[in-house]
Amino acid sequence: MKKLIFTICLCAIAYFGHSQSSKYLPAMEANLKIMDTAKAASTYLDLSGKFERIANAEKTQWLPFYYAALSLDLYGFQAPESKKDEIGDKALALIDQAQKLNDNSELYAPKYMAYIIQMLVDPMNRYQSYGMLANDALSQGMKLDSLNPRLFYLKGSGLLQTPTFAGGGKDAAKPYLEKSIELFDKEKPAKMYPNWGKTQALETLEKCK
Repeated sequence: MKKLIFTICLCAIAYFGHSQSSKYLPAMEANLKIMDTAKAASTYLDLSGKFERIANAEKTQWLPFYYAALSLDLYGFQAPESKKDEIGDKALALIDQAQKLNDNSELYAPKYMAYIIQMLVDPMNRYQSYGMLANDALSQGMKLDSLNPRLFYLKGSGLLQTPTFAGGGKDAAKPYLEKSIELFDKEKPAKMYPNWGKTQALETLEKCK
C-alpha cells in the first residue's frame, strides 16, 4: 500500500509539474522574444505587466519577477513622463519577490537600475542616498557571483556617467567594461536566463576611447 501511495504521489507531482510548465515555457519564450527586439518604452511597460502576471501564476519561478522588474526599469529609463519613484518602488518590490525564491546575482542588476532611476529624479540631492544604494546593490551582486558580466557592465556604465572628480570618467570605467566583455564571451546562460548586456557594453566601451 505504501508503495502504491508513493507511486500515486509521484504521478501527481509529475502531472501538475507538466501542467504548470506547459503554460509557463511558451508564455515566457513569447515575451522574451518580444523583449529581444523591443525599442519603445510602451512595449517594456506592457511586457512588465505580462511577466508579472506569469510570476503571480507561477509561484515558484523567480525569472518572471526578474524580467518584470527589468522591463519596468527599461521603461523608466526611456519614458521621460514616467513616475520614476513609483517605478523604482515597484521594480524593487518585484525583485524582493524574486529574492524570496532564489537570491542570486542576476537580481542585483535590475535592483541597481531601480535605484538609479530614483536617483535621477534629483541627482544632486539624491546621490548620497539612492546612488549609494545602487552601488551597494552591485557590490552585493558581485559577492554572490564575481563573474557576472552584467554587473561589470553596469559598474562601468555608471562610472562613465560619474564626474572625474568623484572617481568616475573614462579611465575609471574602461577596465570594468573590458572585463564585462571578457566575461560575456565566456558566458553560457541556461535557457531563458539573462543574456543581455554585451551589445550595450561594447557601445559603452566605444565612448571611453
